[in-house]
Amino acid sequence: MSDEGLEPVAAPQPVEGALPTRPAGSKRVRVTAPQAGGPPPAPTVGGGTSDVQGLYVRSLIRSQLRLAVVVAVGFMVATALFVVAIALVPDLDRAFVFGVPVSWLLLGFGLYPLVITVGVLYVRAAARNEARYRALAEDS
Repeated sequence: MSDEGLEPVAAPQPVEGALPTRPAGSKRVRVTAPQAGGPPPAPTVGGGTSDVQGLYVRSLIRSQLRLAVVVAVGFMVATALFVVAIALVPDLDRAFVFGVPVSWLLLGFGLYPLVITVGVLYVRAAARNEARYRALAEDS
């Protein structure tokens, strides 16, 4: 048998999305989280934050959390009031549009403007908080 009509076979190409293989001779390194109760990590040199900057960051986190809680509670109260208002008007159950009670339509489509309004107000307030933080951080 001769090898005259055979073409050389190319080396297999890596498959896209496949996990990469470790090069031969490389050492495996175990990465773990810091142990609870252990010493705190040493502060970084040059990239650390000062006490004032840390105070500003904590203040931003607190203000964003406070905003999120206020918006969530406000949204739940507004939604509950909307549902209670529909429940207090029994004539809405007797009126039909395309065979669907008006109260259902109000619940199904009437809450969307509320959701959008609350979302827009939240994003604007959160951006305002971050702008105040940036102004304070740049001054220090």
